[in-house]
This record gives sequence, C-alpha cells and structure tokens, in this order.
Amino acid sequence: MDLENSKIKSYNFLEDMYRDSYFPDFLVDKGKEILLKLCSLIEETNPKDDALIYKLTHAATEKFNDLNHEFGENGSEIETAARDCIGMDFDFIVKSYGFDLDIEEVIAPRDW
Repeated sequence: MDLENSKIKSYNFLEDMYRDSYFPDFLVDKGKEILLKLCSLIEETNPKDDALIYKLTHAATEKFNDLNHEFGENGSEIETAARDCIGMDFDFIVKSYGFDLDIEEVIAPRDW
C-alpha cells in the first residue's frame, strides 16, 4: 500500500495494542491493515463531504466489529484500552485528511 499522506506514512498505528501482550500481534496486524486500507480508500476516492468519509469509516468500523470475534476466539477482546487506541487512530486518520468530525460518529456502528 503506497500512501501519499506524509502524516499517515510516519504514524505507528495501534501502537498501544502492540505493546500489550493481551492483544495477539497477528490480530493487531489485521486491525492495522483495516486502518491502512481506510487510508488508501480515502486517498483513492478523495471524499469531499462528511457523508462520504462516514461511509468509509463506518465500513472500516464494521471490519473491526468482525475482528473483535477473532480476538475473543484467541482469549482477548477489544476492551477499554483497545477502544481508546482504535478510536484515537480513526480520529488521527480523519484529521490527517482534513476532516474535523465527531469521533463517535466516525465509528458509530461499533459494537466494541
């Protein structure tokens, strides 16, 4: 994935989750891929309004919903620390692409 946004390219996604052994790295890697794919889609589609960015972030949030089941199958879960980490990364992404949005709306369909 060849991203153009310099802020995104130098950012360490899900850093706190990688530091915590409660979260299996191979699953955190999947979460990181969800976020990087979101960035790629934002760059490809270049959304001009909030409705379009929400469509992209909601789709990525749904993928985290699915991933949460895998965490459960591996003795972990997307709990408070993970929710904060993931939410901060979503917030970083939308701001890095010039959107000033309510993070709760950005990740509205979450079930974690």
